[in-house]
Amino acid sequence: MNKTTLLWIGASLIFLVIFNALFFVIGGTEHAASVWVSYGFIHFAYAMLLLTPFLVTKGKSEAIFRFSLYYVSVVFFAVTLIAGVAFMGLAYEDFNIVLLTHASISGVYVIILIYNIIANRRTADAEEKRQYQIAYVKDATAKLARILKNVSDTEAKKNVERLYDVVNSSPVRSYPSLSQSEERIIQDINELEGIVSAGDNEKIISAANALLDAVNDRNAQLKLLNP
Repeated sequence: MNKTTLLWIGASLIFLVIFNALFFVIGGTEHAASVWVSYGFIHFAYAMLLLTPFLVTKGKSEAIFRFSLYYVSVVFFAVTLIAGVAFMGLAYEDFNIVLLTHASISGVYVIILIYNIIANRRTADAEEKRQYQIAYVKDATAKLARILKNVSDTEAKKNVERLYDVVNSSPVRSYPSLSQSEERIIQDINELEGIVSAGDNEKIISAANALLDAVNDRNAQLKLLNP
């Protein structure tokens, strides 16, 4: 266990130590059921605050996800603490109103928390998909640019340049149904790189033209999916 973890645990325990010390020193151990209900919900709210980091969705916008969840948990804890302390002071004999109030506050919190987690995960998935979509065109374009530098034959170079232009101008948006086509295009570009290294100009032209057809087919399918 590293020092950072120990410090975090120590800092987390400060509130519990102070709150429980005040609770038992000032009020003793004999309390009405309604007081114990508030006591339990305050600890539940604080526990959720401590658990919030583990609910944060990983991704490019992780800092934003973390802030949104912390905001919800901090507000929940603050409202529960204020309501709980107030109920402790009133010390109702009938605990039903206290239980219903805390349960309602907790219910609203859980709903908002789940909504935020789902929204954050959807955003993270969309970002990941966007990165993949951009990566296809960037990766293919970068490979073809490198290949072009090694093509010396004029006719072969023109065919590879035509392929490069089409790939470079291709839409970055994609769909799962096109993933196999895009992966195959990347594989064929890798094979083209090997053909260029071998210096077979006829095969370079043939491979470049076949790739051009594949790229055009992928772009045509994309237009049908996204008219």
